[in-house]
Formats: sequence, structure tokens, C-alpha cells
Amino acid sequence: MNTEISHETTHKQHQMNQDSSNIGQPHESLYLVLPYLPLFELLAMAQTCKSFNDALNNDILPWLNIVVDDKVRRSRVSNEVLTKITLKAMGRLRSLVLVNCGMITDDGLLNVVANNPGINKLHLPQCTGITAEGIIRAVTTLNQHNTTVKTLKINGISNVTKEHLQTLHFLLKSDDSSSIDVEICPKCDEPRMVYDCPSETCDRKRTTGSCRGCKFCVLRCEECRICIGFDDEEIEVACEDMLCEGCWISLPKCNFCNKPYCNKHAYKQRAVPGSSGFVCEACYMKIIEN
Repeated sequence: MNTEISHETTHKQHQMNQDSSNIGQPHESLYLVLPYLPLFELLAMAQTCKSFNDALNNDILPWLNIVVDDKVRRSRVSNEVLTKITLKAMGRLRSLVLVNCGMITDDGLLNVVANNPGINKLHLPQCTGITAEGIIRAVTTLNQHNTTVKTLKINGISNVTKEHLQTLHFLLKSDDSSSIDVEICPKCDEPRMVYDCPSETCDRKRTTGSCRGCKFCVLRCEECRICIGFDDEEIEVACEDMLCEGCWISLPKCNFCNKPYCNKHAYKQRAVPGSSGFVCEACYMKIIEN
């Protein structure tokens, strides 16, 4: 009897000692979640404890693909923030997507590629602080490490010229226009995003033989990219982009003016307390003024 009690007591003490050694340690299941967290949540988790920080430093998966959409976050992603990301990703990054990150400069971009020479996907749409020359330097740096960029998105980068595009195609070792999202518009002869109307019944295509061109030369729906003819009835939207009738009907509308945002500008929607709908910026300002 005493032997059984002694054995049970010893077992409980051993279990208590084992449990006490794990006090303060994250549950093992949390480590399985880390690779699936969004970037900024991932950086925050790395600061919570040494165990998470070590786990992220030793894991490759979370740092293969980095996506930063400053438009969605409504934050100000700077070169300093990008440097933190670079230090974590150090050498493991393969895909870098920066959307609407206007505070990122050429130096910030070059710092990333210099420390992650394996990047083969570089998407920088609407990053207005980056120049065409900075992108060329970044791609050149990657080439020096025998890395060829497969896809490059630079729509929204200012002052991109034909010469810049020619240099980038040379560096990408590709004549395929699909490797870069910007090309020379056949109508205005300027470097821009060029579209074909997806509609088989396009009136412009039927009458002119082609409706291929940039959005400045051919009016298009921001959502589905079909041509909008001059004879089509003008549809009011909450942003500066154009919509066809079908897309206008399908998008949610402002509770006050009944105008929709295209998906590109949906982040401008203002939440309405106690309602599932939204208010556009113009109506929101009127509400504040009143």
C-alpha cells in the first residue's frame, strides 16, 4: 500500500516538474499557425517571446513570399519598416509584392534585393517613391547573382520611358510582353498598361477592327475591362474610375448617394455604425460638416 502511494506521489511530482518547466512556453500548436499569418502580424508575433522569434528566424516558409498592401492597411510603410522585413527574410525571399507603398524609395528597394538575391517576382504597382532607374538597378543587382526576374509589375511608377522598358526587357532576357505589366500603347505610343476588350460583341472592335489600347485611349470599365462607348449612358460612381452597367449593378452602393466604389477604391468606404452598409467619402464629409 505504502509502495503504491509512494509511486503515485513520485509520478505526480515528476509531472509537476515537467509542467513547471514549460511555464511561459507557447503551446506547440501555435507554431503551426505562424507560416499562415499576414506579414505585420508575423512581425508582431516575433516580438512576443524568444521562442517565436527563434522559430521564425529558422523557418523558411513565412519569408518566401512577402506582400505589403499599404492601401488596404491605410498605414505608412517606410524604408525602415522594409528594412525590418529584410532582416527577417534575409536570403530567403523569392517574391516581393509592394502595393501603393509611396514611402518606399529606390534605396529601400535596393536594400531588399541586395540582401535577398533570390527574388524572381517583383511587383511594385503604385509605389510612387520608386523610380524607373531604381527598378533597373534592382533588377541589375539580381542579375549579378544569376537570378532572373520572371514577372515585373511597375504600373504607377512615374516617368517610365520606352528606353526604360527596352532595358528591363533586356535584363529580364525576355521579349514576351507578359513578363512586364507595362508596354507601349499602339494608339498613343506611350508606356502604359494595355488592354484588349474581353467582349466578343464589342462595338468598337467590330467597327474599327481593334480596341486594344491603354485606358487613356480607350474608355474601359475598371472591373471587367470591356470598352465603354461614347454613346453609352454615363454612370455615376463614388471614385474617379469608370464602370459598365453590369458591374455598377453588382457592386455595393453608398447608403446616401447610391454610388459604388470600384474594387480598387473600396478601401475608401466609411463604416456606418449599426449598419452593414457604407458611406462614401463625399457623403461622409457632408455628414461631418452638418
